[in-house]
Amino acid sequence: MSLAPVCILAGGLGTRLGERVRDTPKPLIEVAGRPFLEHQLALLRAHGARRVVLCVGYLGERIEAALGDGRAHGLELRYRYDPPRLAGTAGAVRAALDDLGERFLVLYGDTYLRIDYRAVQAAAEGEVALMTVLENGGRWDSSNARFEDGRVFYDKRDPTPDMRWIDYGLSVLTPEALAGEEADLADILHRLSVEGRLAGFAATERFYEIGTAEGLAETETFLSGAT
Repeated sequence: MSLAPVCILAGGLGTRLGERVRDTPKPLIEVAGRPFLEHQLALLRAHGARRVVLCVGYLGERIEAALGDGRAHGLELRYRYDPPRLAGTAGAVRAALDDLGERFLVLYGDTYLRIDYRAVQAAAEGEVALMTVLENGGRWDSSNARFEDGRVFYDKRDPTPDMRWIDYGLSVLTPEALAGEEADLADILHRLSVEGRLAGFAATERFYEIGTAEGLAETETFLSGAT
């Protein structure tokens, strides 16, 4: 089974990495001998991805120059550039809807997620939106979700002490999920969770990320051992 189109949000400035991203967009930082985004694309292809839409902004033309149309990676790559006025993560996805269709996966360009992507897609069938969550207990950043009876209640802005799960960084969305006016995906997912329309899927493997110096070092160590 092929994977639905995948939207990768790769337009962030990466300010927490300082000089590392002054001339290099964060997804192209070298990790374990190759640009991080190449690791991410190889993982997605191994799980059945065919089309990947990259929402790019800061130095996005360098990402497109480096990866081209994706044929070298066994994928079809498309690019959507952030509008001149920042529209947030939700606005970036809305701008890519013509390339994404009726159901699609969304993840960030600085995360490496070891999960069964096809199983996540299957669990989202018939749902407006689905969020993958990891039972966290405060181990990796602040827990921000409750997961019960297949539904997620999510609040990134104001998490409560009873939340033991964390947003894993992979969602399955439909155009209907993006029908509101929120600029940030986190706010859309919060609203859907309040409405009882946010399904959940439990991840079992920790996530890796390159958004911070510490995360980058951990990901370098992991991917160096995995390749």
